Amino acid sequence: MSEVKIKRADIIKPKNPMKKAMWNLAQVLLGSVIVALSFNMFMVPNGIASGGVSGISILIHEVLGIMPAITQWALNIPLFIGGVIMLGKKFGAKTALGTILLPFIVLLTANIPVPTDNPLLGAIYGGIGVGLGLGIVFRGGGSTGGLDLAAQILHRLTGIPYSLAIVIFDGGVIIAAGFVFSPEISLYALIGLFVTSKTIDFVENGLQLSKVAFIISDHTEAIAEAILHDLDRGLTRLDGHGGYTGEGRTVLMVVVGQNEVSKLKQLVRSIDGHAFVIISNTAEVLGQGFKLEN
Repeated sequence: MSEVKIKRADIIKPKNPMKKAMWNLAQVLLGSVIVALSFNMFMVPNGIASGGVSGISILIHEVLGIMPAITQWALNIPLFIGGVIMLGKKFGAKTALGTILLPFIVLLTANIPVPTDNPLLGAIYGGIGVGLGLGIVFRGGGSTGGLDLAAQILHRLTGIPYSLAIVIFDGGVIIAAGFVFSPEISLYALIGLFVTSKTIDFVENGLQLSKVAFIISDHTEAIAEAILHDLDRGLTRLDGHGGYTGEGRTVLMVVVGQNEVSKLKQLVRSIDGHAFVIISNTAEVLGQGFKLEN
């Protein structure tokens, strides 16, 4: 049984579908521009091939002199077609724009001035820029295709976990960078990949750290009342059973902000000093009182 407080500010009308589609399109466009600029300003001139089709295009540019945008189209388009066949038209619709658009912007910005020839700075700032751009693209519901598509196809064909397929492809590109450039550059590419992934997480989840607490107590009703009225948070009652005794117990689950953790612990302690409380991090919370999905 669940008890939730609904505030008037939490109830919003659905946005106009056309406006939402235009906003998503704008995010995909903006994100692609940021990715392309970061790629040409930091990644290409410093040889930071940190995985993906973009990394392969840097390696081919170094070995054969082919412009990265050409390589990206040459790889992305067949992967896109394979993705549509294997994963369906709905998936293809979300990927088509980024697959064509990103290499085009990379081509347009190919001669942009380079701010640094330091590979460490290139890996860090390039990773931040690429992560920021990809995060914005993902928030707009888009995708830039690339080896993510290849990983999904490999997962579908072989059953290899998707995360492992990503590691295989990106790892292969980074190892190849060690041969094409140098082992040191390969290590910088690892830094770039790490920074990119963390920046994407930041863009998608933000700084609003939330905690989820599970509370087991002999005074469940009193604690629930205090959470609802004193802490002003909703909660959910879960049915549980003791592993040793087999007795039925009510478990309270409540999600709070980082700044409310101390107050929650004090509140529970004031009612039941022997209550069993588990508090853990949450990656993202959507819903009333927290972030509302657009």
